[in-house]
Amino acid sequence: MKRIIPFSKYFLAAAIFSLILVGTGVVIYIVKGGFNLGIDFKAGLIQEIQIAPTAFNIAYNGENNATVSFTRNGMDVVISGSATDGATYSFSFSDYATLDSLTDALNNTIEDIDIEVFAPGDVNTGWFLQNAHGNPQINTQPYVIHYLEPNAPAIELSDVRGSLDQFGNVSVQVLGNPSDRHFLIRIDESEDSELHGTTVGVSSDAIVSALEADFGQGMIVVNRSDFVGSRFSKQLAEQAGILMLLTLLLILIYASIRFRPQFAVGAVIAIIHDALIMVAFITWTRMEFNTTTIAAILTILGYSINDTIVVFDRIRESRRLYPEDSFNKTLDRSITETLGRTIITTFTTMLAVLSLYIFTSGSMKDFALALLVGMISGVYSTIFIACGFAAFWEKYIKKELRGDAAQAVKAAGA
Repeated sequence: MKRIIPFSKYFLAAAIFSLILVGTGVVIYIVKGGFNLGIDFKAGLIQEIQIAPTAFNIAYNGENNATVSFTRNGMDVVISGSATDGATYSFSFSDYATLDSLTDALNNTIEDIDIEVFAPGDVNTGWFLQNAHGNPQINTQPYVIHYLEPNAPAIELSDVRGSLDQFGNVSVQVLGNPSDRHFLIRIDESEDSELHGTTVGVSSDAIVSALEADFGQGMIVVNRSDFVGSRFSKQLAEQAGILMLLTLLLILIYASIRFRPQFAVGAVIAIIHDALIMVAFITWTRMEFNTTTIAAILTILGYSINDTIVVFDRIRESRRLYPEDSFNKTLDRSITETLGRTIITTFTTMLAVLSLYIFTSGSMKDFALALLVGMISGVYSTIFIACGFAAFWEKYIKKELRGDAAQAVKAAGA
């Protein structure tokens, strides 16, 4: 017979330990002044940029109107106006694989086109990047096209932040691989009074100018520039809280239908415990609290309840097979029998998450780290919190309810 591990002996100690962890998290939250809110929960300017050199500028000096339409597979130049019926010139990057071949085709096909080349002629057109900050109407000013070689040397996050120190409270986040030189920049609304109303574009230009002062003229590609108002950011935070509460409610309903009420409440307390442990860890490490963090917490809630349901199923089966056992012995038996499965499942999952943590960066790295902490907490809470609450209910609350019922029957008989 397999040796039964007496987990029930440590339920009280585990509860005290968990209270200390959660209490420490609350203290850290107060001392640190709350969460290190990410770009999703703060009002302000959001700008997505890449640092890449200019390939060429294209302008039009004719009497008509010219517009550039740029995609990953090619570019179109549309000529329109009163003096022409309109013409579209398409240049596929598969047909014009180098910068020289593309610019030669533009010069030879379209009249009054003015092109200024800055990059080597053998640059691959598949490396081109579109600048959303430019004006596709190329009559008044040139349209700038950038390029970025694969596996380009990475640019340090600290260097980008240093270039933007003049703007006060600035958040910078790495997007994708370091070789993409892709960053998400946020300036809080409260830190820059210019971000109210119509001055968002001016601030966007100021960011580009500050970065170009350090990284070089024509080196900044603006992929996106948005302004998030305080009302929207507040609404997003409220929706995240509602989502968490709705998740807990649905789990409570499901567990109540499948198991007895004490198990349902124990399951909810366990996942609340996991959420609080993750929140305490996020606060302590000053990890950015954003939508990715919310996703990590919700993922762990689902992972933890799955583990808890497996253990509860075994408890129900053990009570049927060993009706003579005490409730605590049934818990110990069930946890011991499922422990191997729990360890193997968690370990293999953690290997995949660990690879994410090692080989990624930015928000994905934070996501993986939060998952690792949550998985450890999920196993712990299933054994010591969910089952511990069920044991507490059986020993104290259920006993008290039985006593009240007996007194009621006795009073009715009298």
